[in-house]
Amino acid sequence: MENSGAQEAKPPSELINERIEELGDWRGEMLSRIRALMKQAEPEVVEEWKWRGVPVWSHAGIVCTGETYKNVVKMTFAKGASLEDPSGLFNSSLEGNVRRAIDFHEGDKIDEEALKELIRAAVALNVSSTAQKRRRAPRSGATPSKRPS
Repeated sequence: MENSGAQEAKPPSELINERIEELGDWRGEMLSRIRALMKQAEPEVVEEWKWRGVPVWSHAGIVCTGETYKNVVKMTFAKGASLEDPSGLFNSSLEGNVRRAIDFHEGDKIDEEALKELIRAAVALNVSSTAQKRRRAPRSGATPSKRPS
């Protein structure tokens, strides 16, 4: 089987660096700023490169993506519909039952503290969901305990 390309051999952080540089305009600057805020809010976040070129940040599951389009940088939170958004950052994908997004346009200012709080809330939701799944999962080889009558 032939290797699908040298890009897949590179670490995701390097691919994200290349995307930022390749954009070379306000979108690259915005993606870079979002990335920095993500790392400030959650130092243990893992950077991934999925779906043929989308930066993804994960911690106990996907936190959000950083998609770039011609006129917008979109930060899509995988479980955004389950998050409180007291600052009203979500402005896109509002009709769905799961995801929510923030569209950043050229010249937009980021409410950095509010965004970091949203990131922390998304990580906390992922961590609590993972913990709940672990508590519910049967242990391998374990037999159900009998309740006293």
